[in-house]
Amino acid sequence: MSRSPIDALAEQYAARLAEFHPVTASEIGLGEYADKMPDYSQEAADDLDTVNAGVLARLDDLEIESADDQITKDALAERLVVERQLHATGVVDLNNIASPVQDIRSTFDLMPTATAEDWNNIAARLALVGPALSSYQQRLASATAAGHPPTARQIEACIVQSKAAADNFFTDLVSQASAVSPSLRSALERGATAAAQAYADFSRYLAEDLHGNARSGDPVGQNYYQLASQQFLGAHIDLAETYQWGLNELDRITAEQAAVAETIRRGASIDEARVLLTAEPQRQLHGTQALQTWMQKLSDSTIEDMRQHFHIPPPMDKVEAMIAPTQDGGIYYTGPSADFTRPGRMWWSVPEGEDTFTTWQQTTTVFHEGVPGHHLQIATTMMNAEQLNSWRRNWLWVSGHGEGWALYAEDLMKELGYLDDPGDYMGMLDAQRMRAARVVFDIGFHCGFVAPKSWGGGVWDLETGYRFLQAHLNETPQVLDFEFTRYLGWPGQAPSYAVGKRIWQNIRAEHEKEPGFDLKTFHTRALELGSMGLDTLQKALR
Repeated sequence: MSRSPIDALAEQYAARLAEFHPVTASEIGLGEYADKMPDYSQEAADDLDTVNAGVLARLDDLEIESADDQITKDALAERLVVERQLHATGVVDLNNIASPVQDIRSTFDLMPTATAEDWNNIAARLALVGPALSSYQQRLASATAAGHPPTARQIEACIVQSKAAADNFFTDLVSQASAVSPSLRSALERGATAAAQAYADFSRYLAEDLHGNARSGDPVGQNYYQLASQQFLGAHIDLAETYQWGLNELDRITAEQAAVAETIRRGASIDEARVLLTAEPQRQLHGTQALQTWMQKLSDSTIEDMRQHFHIPPPMDKVEAMIAPTQDGGIYYTGPSADFTRPGRMWWSVPEGEDTFTTWQQTTTVFHEGVPGHHLQIATTMMNAEQLNSWRRNWLWVSGHGEGWALYAEDLMKELGYLDDPGDYMGMLDAQRMRAARVVFDIGFHCGFVAPKSWGGGVWDLETGYRFLQAHLNETPQVLDFEFTRYLGWPGQAPSYAVGKRIWQNIRAEHEKEPGFDLKTFHTRALELGSMGLDTLQKALR
C-alpha cells in the first residue's frame, strides 16, 4: 500500500531505531539483527538524540493527509519531545527492574533455540555481552562525573543481580544446546564463560567504583518527576490532584474489600478472609508445573469466552503461559513476533522457595497479562499492519496506555461477570489496592508531599513508606522488598497503571454519552489505533 510522507518518515525512523535497539528489532521479527547487541554508551545515546531532533524538524515540514497522519504526527511529536527532555537531564537508568543490567541478560529469554542458526545467534550475542556492559559502564561513569550518579540502593540491587547472572545463567543456557556441531558448541561455551565473566567484572565495578560515588537520597523531586510521569503516561497530570485521588481510591477499594470479606465469613476482617480463601484446597496450586498448567487453561478458556466481546481472529488467539528463568517475583507479558511464529507469552518469575500458589489471588493476573489485557492489546496492534506504519505497530509503547488498558481490562472482567466469585474478586481488589497504594507512595515520596494523618502527617520517608506499602500490598516479604526498591528507582512508572486506567475510563465515559455507543466497537476502534500517549489517544478517538 502507498504511504504518506508522514508514514514514510515514521518508517525511516523505525529503521533507525532498529540500528540503535537490535534486540528489540529481532524480537519483532527483523532477523538480520538477531546476532547483535545494543551500544549503551553516552555517544550512542547522544547519536539517538540527534536522530530524534532531526525527525522532529522534518515532521514540522510535512503536511497532514489523513486522520492517521494526524495521529502519527501527534504521537511522534509527543514521544520525541519527552525523550529529548529526559536525555537533556543527563540521568541514566540503573535500577532493579528496567535498566541494561536486566535487559542484557533477559535478551536471551526470548531467543529461539530450535535450530543451529538460532544457537549461532546466541553464541554471537554471548560474545557481545562484555562490550554491551562495558559501553553501559562508560555511560554510567560519564553521568556520575556530570553529577548524576545512581542511588546506593539501586547499585546494591544490581550488584546482587549481576552476581546471579555471573554464577550460572549463561552456562545453564548453553547446556540446553543439543545436536550442534563441535565448533558451535565450543563457541557457545566460550561465549557463556565470557558473558559470565563480564557480569562478574561489572558487579565489581558497581561495588568498588560506582558505589562510592552513589547518590544517598532516593527522591527525585517534582521537576524530574513531572517529566518521568509524562514519559510513562503520555499525558500531563496535576501531581497534587492525582496524589489526592490515589488516597481516595485507596479508601474506596479498602472499603469494598471489607464488604467482600463480610460475604466470605460474617464478621471477618480483610486479612481473615484472605486466610480463609488461601486455606481452601480447591484454590491451591502446588508446584510451578501446576501453576503453568492452570494459567494456560484459564487463558485458553478466557480467549474463547471473549470472542463475543472482542475481535480475536487467528493467529492472535493463542497465548503461552511460561515460568520465567529468573526468580525476582515479577509477572509480565512479552508480545508476539510480527509473523506470530513466536506467540504472545505470560511469564511468571517465581521467587526461590515459593512452591504454593492460590488461584483466588491470580485469576485477575491472567486477565491482566493475557486477554482482554496485554495480549489482546498488543496482538491487535501487530495484526493491524494495513493501517499502522511500522513505528506505531512495533516501536510505540506507552506504559500508561498499555498498563492502564490491562488494569481497565481487570475492571471490565468484573463488569462482564467473570469475577463474581468472592475470592477472585478479592484478588482483583488486592491488585487494584496495590496499584492505588503505588500512586500514593510513588508520587508522595518522590515529590515530597505530606503523608495522611493516619501515617504521621509528615513528609514521606523510607520507614513510613515501607510500612504503608506493607499494609496495602498483599505480597510476600521478598516481593515487597523488590517492589519497594522498584518504586524508589523507577519514578513515575508504577502509578501509570492506576492513573492510566483512570484516563481510559474517563475516555470511555466521554464516548458513552454519544448516541448509538457500542462497547465492542469502542474497544475495537481504540485498540486498532495501537499504543500512544493517553493525551494523543483521547484526541484521536474524538
